[in-house]
Amino acid sequence: MKVFISADIEGITGTTAWDETEKKHADYAEFREQMTAEVNAACMGALDAGAQEIWVKDAHDSARNLIATRLPREVKLLRGWSGHPYLMVSGLDASFDALLMVGYHARAGSNRNPLAHSMTTSASFIKINEQYASEFMLNAYTAALENVPVVFVSGDAGLCEEAATLVPGLTGVTVKEGSGGSTLNLHPELAVEKIRAGVHKALSGGYAACRVALPAHFVVEIGFKQHIHAYAASFYPGASQKDEHTLRFETDSYFEVLRMVAFVLNW
Repeated sequence: MKVFISADIEGITGTTAWDETEKKHADYAEFREQMTAEVNAACMGALDAGAQEIWVKDAHDSARNLIATRLPREVKLLRGWSGHPYLMVSGLDASFDALLMVGYHARAGSNRNPLAHSMTTSASFIKINEQYASEFMLNAYTAALENVPVVFVSGDAGLCEEAATLVPGLTGVTVKEGSGGSTLNLHPELAVEKIRAGVHKALSGGYAACRVALPAHFVVEIGFKQHIHAYAASFYPGASQKDEHTLRFETDSYFEVLRMVAFVLNW
């Protein structure tokens, strides 16, 4: 079994303020440790279920957060950003048996996590076919391009509820609940235990209900907080401004959606 894990930090238990997610702040070190512990738990759960090869994509900010020596020896760690449009799941292909996402968070515009956003803090929302999109949705659709089932997610309650709607067969582990500027969190050690058990469960069953169906057509809208960003992004081929703050893009190809997102959100 070959498993791909994409890891973020805003859905890790405890993270509540941006200072806790950014390397330049002293608070970051504690939550880097917890991010590593939760990813390690996912890796151990995968090994418990029989995985022989595990790739981990560090997918937060600089993509240089995870402490490699704390991960199992079977892990191959993807650090940094290659520039490929797959972004947070760059490196994923059809050779993988399953995709897992750890530390994921509520979408931009949500009240379910103080750190809610979608790909960038410069966007107030991303919509795909009139549905607000989280990073989980964007990456689950990427997995569908490669015919890889999405079997597990951990993060805040808002994200886990959304993920269960999109992927009914998925196993979700909620480690926190956000409201306004606050979070209610599991104990870090309990979160680690639940993630390991959840991944083992997810990889020990069938994956039929974990495959995501791609829409045949995509209408994407991105709401920018700054009108100047919407204006600049409107020059991307095929894009246009719906209004002063909103970009619109339409295509039959999800890869073209990813290519557009990779370029216009590069602020």
